[in-house]
Amino acid sequence: QVQLVESGGGLVQAGGSLRLSCAASGTIFMWNDMGWYRHFPGKQRELVAGITSSRTTNYANSVKGRFTISRDNAKNTVYLQMNSLKPEDTAVYYCNLRSAIDDRMYWGQGTQVTVSS
Repeated sequence: QVQLVESGGGLVQAGGSLRLSCAASGTIFMWNDMGWYRHFPGKQRELVAGITSSRTTNYANSVKGRFTISRDNAKNTVYLQMNSLKPEDTAVYYCNLRSAIDDRMYWGQGTQVTVSS
């Protein structure tokens, strides 16, 4: 059974940094595409950043140049380094895994990121 466990959220002042981590289990991690999404109250969940099994990355326009996604296949972990945080980055952030076996999507429990002005 695939499980994703996120950590690293919290409260930070505008301009500050946070690093989110997502540890995966129950799957051959290196085969899967990974991503980070965020959810604003009253809106749909949106893609923040993605990284494929071959380490190709993509980012939402709103975070380009500020956020960096990376993965450590030896640790079965994906990271989201968030710099120059803004109050509008405040959201619940979710780790996502797209299975290379059946294309199924798996989600972590979410971690709150709050940026104060």
